[in-house]
Amino acid sequence: MKALQHLNKYFYKYKTYLTIGVIITIVARIFLLYTPRYVKKIFVVVEKGLEGSINKEVFKSELIEAVLYIVGAALIGGILTFFMRQTIINVSRYIEYDLKNEVYSQYQKLSLNFYKKNRTGDLMNRISEDVGRVRMYVGPALMYSINTITLFVIVIIYMVNASPKLTLYTILPLPILSVIIYKLSKEIHHRSTVVQEYLSKLSTYTQESFSGISVIKAYGIEPLTNKNFNELALESKEKQISLTRVQAWFFPMMILLIGASNLLVIYIGGMQYINGEIESLGTIAEFIIYVNMLTWPVATVGWVTSIVQQAEASQKRINEFLKLEPEIKNKVENPTEIDGDIVFSNVSFVYDDTNIQALNNISFTIKKGETLAILGKTGSGKSTILDLIGRLYDINAGSITINNTPIDQLNLNNLRNSIGYVPQDAFLFSDSIKNNIKFGNEDATDDDVVLAAKKAYVHKNIVNFKNGYNTVLGERGITLSGGQKQRVSIARAIIKSPKILLFDDCLSAVDTETEEKILKNLNKISSNKTTVIVSHRVSSVKNADKIIVLDNGKIIQEGKHESLINTEGYYKHLYLKQLSENEANKS
Repeated sequence: MKALQHLNKYFYKYKTYLTIGVIITIVARIFLLYTPRYVKKIFVVVEKGLEGSINKEVFKSELIEAVLYIVGAALIGGILTFFMRQTIINVSRYIEYDLKNEVYSQYQKLSLNFYKKNRTGDLMNRISEDVGRVRMYVGPALMYSINTITLFVIVIIYMVNASPKLTLYTILPLPILSVIIYKLSKEIHHRSTVVQEYLSKLSTYTQESFSGISVIKAYGIEPLTNKNFNELALESKEKQISLTRVQAWFFPMMILLIGASNLLVIYIGGMQYINGEIESLGTIAEFIIYVNMLTWPVATVGWVTSIVQQAEASQKRINEFLKLEPEIKNKVENPTEIDGDIVFSNVSFVYDDTNIQALNNISFTIKKGETLAILGKTGSGKSTILDLIGRLYDINAGSITINNTPIDQLNLNNLRNSIGYVPQDAFLFSDSIKNNIKFGNEDATDDDVVLAAKKAYVHKNIVNFKNGYNTVLGERGITLSGGQKQRVSIARAIIKSPKILLFDDCLSAVDTETEEKILKNLNKISSNKTTVIVSHRVSSVKNADKIIVLDNGKIIQEGKHESLINTEGYYKHLYLKQLSENEANKS
């Protein structure tokens, strides 16, 4: 139960609703327990009538009175039970909402390293399946627990008042029940944890399969993926069945023990009646109703125990992420002004997950309004520089300053709001094109959206779609071509009107003619902004104020286009190679 203590703050938050629910539960049980008492009264009245000790009028009057009390108590108890469910189950939905928001908020705070180490399917399972199981604990399990405890306390009191000896025999099976529940609960907890782990594996596999469906079809490996899924699903099924086998013992054991109690009531009660120890057969009838009223609560003990065990296993998995401290922390609460001067001084960086040194003693300066271009081979550290400017990672050595302030001493929200970032892998959401562009600035007007699209040279493509800017894209923007996705991403960065623009090889999927037009627009836009362009094409960087060439995380060349093409090295070799390729394509 230790993992479930995390939910105590939510119980405290909704303590008023829960208190009302508990009070309603107790009152509802009290009214429903009028039934066995008045059934006993009916037996007593009938016995007196048969003996002739009361006249017909009194007999009829007392009989009608008892029936009306039973009906009235049942109606009131039923109405209160309705409000009990409405109160407590609603609280469970409130807590489910709060917990999902807490988990999602934590996901937003965690660094990129976290997402490299954890699979999307597993993260989705924890915020859906696991939270759903926890809701069953804070709702139905809590409600039935209160209901059961209330009923047990009141029923046992009534039973003891009616016949202490008969009560003792009636509850004899309960200790046996407690031992069985304890043993089974431990096994359920273990098997529930395994089941949740396999559900996460299934979610992860299906999510990756759907995301990579084009690759699966292109390679014709549908039979292999089906085989792998079937094997995983089979293992998951076996674990579910294993859990169900244990859970299946609960209800038969409950029914058996309740049946044993009924037999004891009939036998012992009958013997007591014969010996004159109890006055009326109504007492036996009353006890049988009490025992049967306990049947469902006793049965729910097993069900509730199962829910609690599953909820604990799920909450433990949730807590694993909630207790993680974000690697990138906002150390400054007050807003900070971001202007655009960026200085890297002897910066080194190693990725934790791979232990690869991406940057080694890098130093350069970009002044406000300047454009820095970065070239280099794949894996040379180009994209890492952009990630460090956005403080998606913290450096291992050296320093990065913006406006002469260490980057970790800037308000993180201000820093990222001041940056327009176009990633190498253009990611678009399953929403309209207009909303994807407005993602950069939610307050932008439709005219702003069109203007940004024109600057990114994608407006003509968009208006040719059937629904224009209202065209809803498929997952990750699959509706668009690679070049169109990149240009929509550029429009999203432009509409933000940031102080710093970061372009990570964002024109690789467009032709040279379109590239030239986009670059002209970007030169105008970035005239008063600090811009960093990562590219493999010399044509994309030739107009930059400064160009650096990386190799194995080190700067091997630095300067302007004119000086670099006249200096032997990587840049000149790349320039001549691409120049000859362009001439060959034209011919």
